[in-house]
Amino acid sequence: MTTTRAGIEPVFCTIVPPHVLDKLSQAEDPALSGPARRTLERDARERTHRRMTTVVGAPAVAAPKEAAEGKPHRTIHDAKHRTELPGRKVREEGGKPGKDATVNRAYAGLGATFELFLKAFARDSIDGRGLALTATVHYDVDYANAFWNGEQMVFGDGDREVFLDFTIPVDVIGHELAHGVTQYTANLAYFGQSGALNESLSDVFGSLIKQYALGQSAEAADWLIGAGLLAERINGKALRSMKEPGTAYDDPLLGKDPQPSTMDGYVRTGRDNGGVHINSGIPNHAFYLVAMALGGNAWERAGQIWYDTLTGGNLEVDADFEAFAQASVAAASARYGEGEEHEAVLKAWSRVGVTTLQTE
Repeated sequence: MTTTRAGIEPVFCTIVPPHVLDKLSQAEDPALSGPARRTLERDARERTHRRMTTVVGAPAVAAPKEAAEGKPHRTIHDAKHRTELPGRKVREEGGKPGKDATVNRAYAGLGATFELFLKAFARDSIDGRGLALTATVHYDVDYANAFWNGEQMVFGDGDREVFLDFTIPVDVIGHELAHGVTQYTANLAYFGQSGALNESLSDVFGSLIKQYALGQSAEAADWLIGAGLLAERINGKALRSMKEPGTAYDDPLLGKDPQPSTMDGYVRTGRDNGGVHINSGIPNHAFYLVAMALGGNAWERAGQIWYDTLTGGNLEVDADFEAFAQASVAAASARYGEGEEHEAVLKAWSRVGVTTLQTE
C-alpha cells in the first residue's frame, strides 16, 4: 500500500475548482454546459473510485531497477478519449518527441517538475526515492480538468470553448504532481484549512516550476496559475493569481474569481471540501509576499522555507493556517537564523491576517 502519514490515504485532486464547473454547467448553450456536467460526473466517479481503492489498498509505484538515481523515469500514455487508466503507452523515458504536441508537453512538464525538486531541493522525484512518473493524456471526451489520483497524472483535452488542453500550462502539471509530494510528506487532509494548504502548496510549487523553467525571478514572474488554459472568449487570464487573489477571471460563464487574499475574506462553505480551492488564496498570497520581500529567484530562499515546512515533520495532517505559519517561521529561523528571511515570513503571515506575530 502507498506509504502515507497517520494512515490517511492519497486523495483525488483536480486543478479546476468544482465551483467553476458548477457555474459553467448552468450555461444555456449545451456546447458549454454539457462538457462541464460530464466533467463533474467523471470527477465524482473518479473520487469514489479513489476512496474504494484506498480501502483495498493500492500498490506503490516503484522506480524501475534500470532508472538511475537522480534521473527521471517518465511514461506517457494515451487514453484515446476513453477513461481506462493508464491507456496505451506512447512515450517512455529517453524516447524522441513525436507528432502529438500534448504527449510532448506532458513529457516535458514531468521533466520540469522532476528537475525543480531535484536541483532546488535535492528531492529525487515526488516521493524522494526516484518514483517513476506516469501520465495519461487525451482522457475522456471534452474532459475539462486535470488530476492527480494518488498514483499518476491525468490530463483532459478541454472543451476548446472555455478550457484548452490541460498540458499547455507547465504549472498545471507541476501543481498536480506537487500533490504527490504533499502525499508523501505532510499528507495534509483534504478538507478545510488543511485542504486549502494542500492546494496552496501545489500552487506554490507549480508556480516555482514555471519560474525555474523560464529562468524568471520573483519580480519577473506573473504569479498566475493556469495562464494559457482559458479560451479566447473567456474574460480571464488564469485559474488563480497568487499576486492578486480574486482577480484571475471575471466572466459571465465562469463567474468572478472568489479567492480572498486575507483572512478578512475567508469563505466558510461546505462545498469543495470546505473551500479548499477558494481559501488557498490566503496562504498563496503569503508566499508571494515572502518571495517578493526576499527578491531574486523565488525557489531559492522563499521556496526553500516552504519546502522545509512541508517536509520537516512538524505539521499534523489537519494543520490549519496558523499552524503552518508557525512552522514556516520556525523553518526560516532554523535555516537562515533571525535575519531578513525570518522577518519576511513573519510579516507575510501578519499581512494576510493569519497571525499577529510581530518582528522585534
